Amino acid sequence: MSFKLKRYPLVSIITVNYNQAEVTCALLESLNKITYPNLEVIVVDNHSTNDDPAIIKKRYPNIVFIQNPINYGFAAGNNYGLMRARGEYIMLLNNDIEVPSDFLEPLIAKLEKNPEIGAVSPRIRFFYQPDIIQYAGYTAMDKITIRNAAIGYREKDRGQYNEDRETPSAHGAAMVVPMRVVKEIGLMSYIFFLYYEEADWCERILRAGYKIFYVGSSYVLHKESVSTGKLSPLKIYYLNRNRIVFMRRNLHGKEYYIALLYQLFVAIPKNAFAFLIKGKISLFLAYYRAIGWHVAHLFSKEIHENPML
Repeated sequence: MSFKLKRYPLVSIITVNYNQAEVTCALLESLNKITYPNLEVIVVDNHSTNDDPAIIKKRYPNIVFIQNPINYGFAAGNNYGLMRARGEYIMLLNNDIEVPSDFLEPLIAKLEKNPEIGAVSPRIRFFYQPDIIQYAGYTAMDKITIRNAAIGYREKDRGQYNEDRETPSAHGAAMVVPMRVVKEIGLMSYIFFLYYEEADWCERILRAGYKIFYVGSSYVLHKESVSTGKLSPLKIYYLNRNRIVFMRRNLHGKEYYIALLYQLFVAIPKNAFAFLIKGKISLFLAYYRAIGWHVAHLFSKEIHENPML
């Protein structure tokens, strides 16, 4: 679908690199071919140690390249990009994505048409199986399990999600937000480090009175495997730690206590002991480190901080 815009505001595309210089270069190569004419690309390197991130700037000298001295996490990496961005719109784009040439115009057209929209995401399909959908909007976050589901996940793309629709959350792998909204609601919370940061950001966008849309006339390709990603102690620790951080930041009163009881006495014990029975001790312990973090930070004000731009 071809989109003609009345104007082409500057868009700042931000991507975070960590030990994946070649993957990031593939994204930049695809961005070099897009038709949108007013763009700045910001690559934030989160202290890569396994390869040489300098090749990114060497191959693509027109990008803005930020090298962090420490890996502060995914949320912080994006925040450093947001602080440097000059665009009227900012796009967070995972480095393991590649884009078709005309993907950006429909997203900007949607935001330009309706100032009540605070974030948009395109359809996301799997790079290695490009006819299979990863995301076509989200279901609402369940107030007890603190989980949501991607609409269309693993479905063959037959055009069934071509229509734009309101969604409770954008997808952190590819989302566009007007800079004026970022200035109003603030940056991502640094507390998350990894996982749930964009879900929390979207909650803040909604609370500020904005809508979030899935835009069916745009798509990107994500290199995440269709098969379930390997569970590591790091992934289990941050997913469970941050699920409770999300609860502490976004649920209140009765809802909060019901969700907390469910996590502490149903979800986490059930999942943790399943790993214990299978002899996966490191994964079992990751669950309890996640709970231990919350015991140690029971009265931490940092949990509720929203850094401003």
